[in-house]
Amino acid sequence: MPVAVVTDSTSYLPDGVAAQRGIRIVALEVRLGDRVGREGVDIDTAQLTAALADRRLDVQTSRPTPGEFAALYRDLLANGADGVVSVHLSRELSGTWEAARVAADEVGPDRVRVVDSCAAGMGLGYAVLAAVDAADAGSSGAVVEAAAADVAARCRMFFSVDTLDRLRRGGRIGAAAALFGTALAVKPLLHVADGKILPLEKVRTTARAGQRLVELAVQAAGDGPVDLAVHHLGAAARADEVAERLRDRLDVTRLLVSEVGAVIGAHVGTGLLGVVVVPKR
Repeated sequence: MPVAVVTDSTSYLPDGVAAQRGIRIVALEVRLGDRVGREGVDIDTAQLTAALADRRLDVQTSRPTPGEFAALYRDLLANGADGVVSVHLSRELSGTWEAARVAADEVGPDRVRVVDSCAAGMGLGYAVLAAVDAADAGSSGAVVEAAAADVAARCRMFFSVDTLDRLRRGGRIGAAAALFGTALAVKPLLHVADGKILPLEKVRTTARAGQRLVELAVQAAGDGPVDLAVHHLGAAARADEVAERLRDRLDVTRLLVSEVGAVIGAHVGTGLLGVVVVPKR
């Protein structure tokens, strides 16, 4: 049996792809006031958006436990998998990678390999797809791991948000970085570098934010073919516009436009617009 590929619910793969490709997903947990549920299973984006609009509700997220990962790894190996490669969102943004690593050490690090994608959303998703492509080709665990790590090394992520307050409160950026977006009528642009969210630029309008995201993506893509994703939260029309501009300017191999799930949405808030760029070799 090929190497099994595992990821978490922040990979935001297109509908049906995980089931079709045999990718196993471990869900992160979301708390909306007194309600607790699994992302994408019990709590969806619409419910998250409604909770964010109700300022009385406390919205939080939490990682899966090492025990959840260990149980899945053991099940996959017991059912014939040659090994497991588990690919997860940035360790700088969540304890999910650490939980998976603890589980891998418990089950057997010689049989379970854990990859930090240094990303989330389809930055993680494209690394997962590279891993399952290698696994389906009959590659060893080491080669499957390397395929995911290679995409992670090439991936760039840029995004704009309406406010940095949720990222600050969730500890995803520091207090000093949060000051970057405090001025009125400023739209902060950020990027992910070495798995960390860092301020990049300030722009004055929502329209300019979309334009700069296109320019930054084009610059990061270079001259060759590229995989892209445009993510949003409550900004579908803007996301579609950015996607069309990118199609016009780049040699696009794959392009996904989607709304982020409850976990990422909880930390960025409504108004998110982001671009994932993975240049081909």
